[in-house]
Amino acid sequence: MPVKISVVIPCYRVASQILDVLGKIGPDVDAIYVVDDACPQDTANLVQEKCEDARVIVLSHEVNLGVGGATITGYRRAIADGADIVVKLDGDGQMDPANIGQLTRPIRDGLADYTKGNRFFDPEFVVSMPKLRLFGNAVLSLFAKLSTGYWDLFDPNNGFTAISVRVLERLPLDKISDSYFFESDMLFRLNSYRAVAVDVPMQAIYGAEKSGISVPSAAVEFFIKHWINTIKRIFYNYYLRDFSIASLELILGLALLLFGAITGALFWWASISTGVVATAGGVMLAALPVIVGIFLLLSFLNYDIRNVPRTPLLRLL
Repeated sequence: MPVKISVVIPCYRVASQILDVLGKIGPDVDAIYVVDDACPQDTANLVQEKCEDARVIVLSHEVNLGVGGATITGYRRAIADGADIVVKLDGDGQMDPANIGQLTRPIRDGLADYTKGNRFFDPEFVVSMPKLRLFGNAVLSLFAKLSTGYWDLFDPNNGFTAISVRVLERLPLDKISDSYFFESDMLFRLNSYRAVAVDVPMQAIYGAEKSGISVPSAAVEFFIKHWINTIKRIFYNYYLRDFSIASLELILGLALLLFGAITGALFWWASISTGVVATAGGVMLAALPVIVGIFLLLSFLNYDIRNVPRTPLLRLL
């Protein structure tokens, strides 16, 4: 049975690139949803007037919802129209539509539920990336590993993604972030369903376009949301839906580390206040819980890394 592939393109200030992007999408795609997210450049009218591709369907927002909100609008329409796989492609020309086949292949072959581009896979790809973006993505990747549980993925904010509709329609789309945190939040939601996500090597194309992200505000938002998702994921996976030796290791590790740190601080303060050097027993009373606590936390981390989903949700469905 042929697989119906749809492409969703959220658009905001990409009028100079969108027609070129649409022209590069190959015949293996059945439908293309261009979502004008209240774009001041009136992308909707531009595409309707200049694009003759019958596969293109233009959707418009009266109010800007953000890249996540625009993508979700496209997702909902693709689901309603009977798509099997939905690809998310940015309209700024940084992603090569020729890679859509490569991106969707693991899903078509039943090896994954969700795929995403990875610009760090090949050292030659990394050389072409602006240094500030390189550093920012490396830091965000570390936080994303903690909050999503996909320790084997990198480049979490890569917007070139593909997802099986059978998995997509089970996600709480109303709860997924509307902002630039969308891709990371998608991974968090997918992990909560034990979906398999894989990286696909790709090379980004950098031109004269300017990013719409405000780095200071995005950094604060991402930091807060990553920690919130980390706490949620650990609670869901290790206490609400399951309870394992790793659950005990985390509780005992944190308790011992906290006890040792507080005890050590009290002994240190007493020593400073009285001028009396702490005894060997006091030092051991503070140090030993810290050492054991760190060991237990490392054991939990090792368990969590090995707990990455391996069986595609599609097979269970």
